[in-house]
Amino acid sequence: MRIKHIYLAGVAILAAATMTSAVPGGGTVSGKITYEGTPAKQKPIDMSKEPSCAKQYSTPTTTETVVTGPNNALENVVVYISAGAPDDPAPSQAAVFTQKGCRYTPHVLAFQVNQQLEVVNDDQTSHNIHPLPKVNREWNKSQPPGTPPIVDKYDKPEFIPVKCNVHPWMHGTFAVLKNSHYSISAEGGDFKLPNLPPGKYTVTAWHESYGEQTQEVTIAGSETKTVNFVFKAKPY
Repeated sequence: MRIKHIYLAGVAILAAATMTSAVPGGGTVSGKITYEGTPAKQKPIDMSKEPSCAKQYSTPTTTETVVTGPNNALENVVVYISAGAPDDPAPSQAAVFTQKGCRYTPHVLAFQVNQQLEVVNDDQTSHNIHPLPKVNREWNKSQPPGTPPIVDKYDKPEFIPVKCNVHPWMHGTFAVLKNSHYSISAEGGDFKLPNLPPGKYTVTAWHESYGEQTQEVTIAGSETKTVNFVFKAKPY
């Protein structure tokens, strides 16, 4: 009986170890996202019809379709392992999408298939959040101020545009991904994909205006490989 218990415990440990493709201390893919050319100038947002939001800004805010940083850095690019890694189970923590100042924070929210999504209204006005998927179920829900978060999940990977039917300047993106190997470029354009087991991977970089690019990379052991992406800016 003792041998049977030890065997079952070993099976349980092995199953737990293979539930996620992340390997602590594994390899890393890191790099920088930049652009070449002249990006379109972002437009100022007129929030005069929504004074409760307008008063939250000391200077007029602008659209976030293309956000750039120093040295031609490009922000809000989703970098992820699109091939070579197994699908991961959804984490227990929710992905939170906040409406604050009549804007979406973050502008691009990445999370996994079947991970709980919570949409929060942190404004003093009502919003009507309307994701526009092509392969997942579409929904459109009103959210008055002070109401509980809207809770949902997506069961297929997809990049989903999100808009507010009340405030036409509010736009964002849900990046629903198959595994936990993803990153979103910040102000300096940097990204990092750690804890990769040895293997050959396809790394994809996606931007809402500039499309996507892919590169192949092979990881052996705990090494770090550098992968950079350069997007061609669209002036209009």
